[in-house]
Amino acid sequence: MAVEEITEGVRALKVEDGEGAAAPAAPAAGAAGEGPRRGNNSSNRIQVSNTKKPLFFYVNLAKRYMQQHGDVELSALGMAIATVVTVAEILKNNGLAVEKKIRTSTMEINDESRGRPFQKAKIEIELGKSDKFDELMASAAEDAEEGEEEA
Repeated sequence: MAVEEITEGVRALKVEDGEGAAAPAAPAAGAAGEGPRRGNNSSNRIQVSNTKKPLFFYVNLAKRYMQQHGDVELSALGMAIATVVTVAEILKNNGLAVEKKIRTSTMEINDESRGRPFQKAKIEIELGKSDKFDELMASAAEDAEEGEEEA
C-alpha cells in the first residue's frame, strides 16, 4: 500500500548531522523496538492536522503504525490538538492502546504576515499496544471479511 512505500522511502533517507557525518538509519520494517530517533522525528510519528484528513484516517493510520512498530506517537499544533486527543481516546476506549507518555509545550512560529514570531501550543501523545491489540485487530479483520462476503 502507499503508506508502506512512503514509510520505506523515509527510512531509506540518510540524514546528516551538522558536521557532514551520516546519522544511523532507522531499522527495516518488522525490526523490533522503536529505532533511533533522528532529531525530533521518528519512524512512528504521525503529525495530525485538523483540516487535511478526516478523523478516522488518523485512527486507522495509528492502528497500522502500532501493528508495525508496537507504538505510535501522535503530534499536533494549535487547533489540531483536539483531533489528536480524540484519536488517542478512540484508540484507548476501544481497548487498542494504552497511554505511555503525554508531552505538552509551546513552539515559536515565524509568521511573515504578522511580522513577528508567535507561540503555538504543541502536544505529543505516545501510545503503545494494549494487551488485547492483536486479538482485537484479528477480530476486526474477520468481521470485515464477513462483510465483504455478504456484499
